[in-house]
Amino acid sequence: MAEHDGGLRPRFPPWAGRNFRLLVGASFVTSTGNSGATIAAAFAVIESGGSATDVGLVAAARTLAMVVLLLVGGAVADRLPRQRVMAVANVVNACSQALFAALVLTGHATLWQMAALTAVGGGAVAFFTPASEGMVLSTVEPAHASQAFSVYRLATNAAGIGGAALGGALVAAFGAGWVLAVDAVGFAVAAAMRARIDVAHTARAAQSGGMLRELREGWHVVASRMWLWGIVLQFSVVNGMVNAVEAVYGPLVSRERLGGAGPWGLALAAGGVGTACGALLMMRWRPRRMLVAGSLGVLPLALPAVALALGLPAWALAAVMFTGGVAIEVFAVNWMLALHQEIPGDLMSRVSAYDWMGSVALTPLAVALAGPSASLFGRTAALWGSAALIVLLTVLILFVPEVRRMERRPHLPDAVPEPAPAPAMDGTVKGPAR
Repeated sequence: MAEHDGGLRPRFPPWAGRNFRLLVGASFVTSTGNSGATIAAAFAVIESGGSATDVGLVAAARTLAMVVLLLVGGAVADRLPRQRVMAVANVVNACSQALFAALVLTGHATLWQMAALTAVGGGAVAFFTPASEGMVLSTVEPAHASQAFSVYRLATNAAGIGGAALGGALVAAFGAGWVLAVDAVGFAVAAAMRARIDVAHTARAAQSGGMLRELREGWHVVASRMWLWGIVLQFSVVNGMVNAVEAVYGPLVSRERLGGAGPWGLALAAGGVGTACGALLMMRWRPRRMLVAGSLGVLPLALPAVALALGLPAWALAAVMFTGGVAIEVFAVNWMLALHQEIPGDLMSRVSAYDWMGSVALTPLAVALAGPSASLFGRTAALWGSAALIVLLTVLILFVPEVRRMERRPHLPDAVPEPAPAPAMDGTVKGPAR
């Protein structure tokens, strides 16, 4: 990511300017905290006496709030300065995580409180995510898009390596509350960094019509591209299965067979190492058929469920998570490039909102039903079923002609200017991952 001039001060590549470095730095901070907080939230429920169903309900609350608010978040992100939307969302996350931590540390956390605070965090993500999709190309030249996407994801995923391992260790040593508190501080720091991003120089196209009209325009773009809505439908189920495994089954299996939060945190960290290696791979590998290469990268997402079903030891689970991390990064970078190649820039946040809403639409249901499914069919059968669905849908998507035929262009087209910021009521402009 950076070179050194022989001294202590790093020399960044010419294309990685101040705005890009602030964007990457903020993502590094929040990803570090969130990796640990994900583990902490699950174990906070377990330590309070919660069941597998309770763990699933708390995890589902976050995603449900995100699904409900994503379309609004996408429209807002295409109307207001995206970096401000992201900063405000980070402030909301900081407040919700701080209160969550306080309740856990004082021993007063109840199931409904944990679910409600998790939902608040999910609502903030609904505004953050569509805004973030359009920010990378706002901070670099289009010619450096592939490098920028890879570096951005490399930094984010590298943070997840240490965050997951450290989070699991801290939960085991000090309890979930302190990890949630650290995450709250991280969100506050990231908000300050994102507020300093200056993209006022970026030309912006004027918006016409109201929010409903803009949402219809975004829907038309999605519905007219079979490759886009087909993969979104695929991930609606895939994300549900992956989240059920990682949010519910993984922590429970780890507690019963592997020794608790520490080994599960290390397994998640191994997945982070894999994504970092995948990002390094994608900085150099530019497959001509982007979506074919990306879709093949989805298949290894079934492996963690298989490993848990087979009762593999912690080291083997970590190896499986590493492999899945490498593969999903191949998908993620190619998917980002496909979107930026095929979707007009002024519609990116709205299309991203439909993408995310569809991709996580079934996740609350899948996570909420993970516990009951394990009780009804047995945990091993539920894990095998999750793996089978991931493989089946991924194979089917490769039969879509547009997926097989889309080719990478030599260079991404010039970025379409971002939309003009909408004036607030007081005359000022006021302005939250696959």
